[in-house]
Amino acid sequence: MNILAIGAHPDDIEFGCGGTLIKYTRARHNISLFVLSDGSFGGDPAIRMREQKESAKFLGVRELFLGNLRDTEIADNRELILKMDEIINKVKPDIVFLNYLDDVHQDHRATAQSGVSATRYIKEVLYYEVPTSQNFEPDIFVDIGDVLDKKLELLRLHTSQVDRTRVENLTIIESAQSCANFRGYQGRVKYAEGFKALRILKEI
Repeated sequence: MNILAIGAHPDDIEFGCGGTLIKYTRARHNISLFVLSDGSFGGDPAIRMREQKESAKFLGVRELFLGNLRDTEIADNRELILKMDEIINKVKPDIVFLNYLDDVHQDHRATAQSGVSATRYIKEVLYYEVPTSQNFEPDIFVDIGDVLDKKLELLRLHTSQVDRTRVENLTIIESAQSCANFRGYQGRVKYAEGFKALRILKEI
């Protein structure tokens, strides 16, 4: 399959569906990433882009697409939908992963809203969660127990962001592991990633 993960910022995808993408890569599916912003508000954009490229290499993605938008300024508009349309037409994905609609960060909301329009003809579209997601109640779980260490290693490649949780004494690594443990409990395994479906077409 061709799989496309879209994220507003460098490291969104890794936190939300990094374990699942590692499993898809191991199963020899084609993974592409589309990162919309350069991460300049959250750090040095040159460093963040280097980290994102290292992460994509670690994941073994087929192609990394960069939107080069300014973070905190992503807007849900025709221009963004057309950017997503362009990437979707290149990748021809069977599955698309997106930021979730209900989120305290405006970039995540805008990415999700434009993604709803851009993925209108995609048969499987799944929302993933990040630490700023709200009211996220997953109905799909992927067991990542066998790749959790690799997911955490993936997140560590975003070195400049590891300690930027805005919660005292909490790293993004600890946050990701706690989230995986909680979603795992909900999914009846030790560690999992949770997803909400925008659309899944079952072909029987």
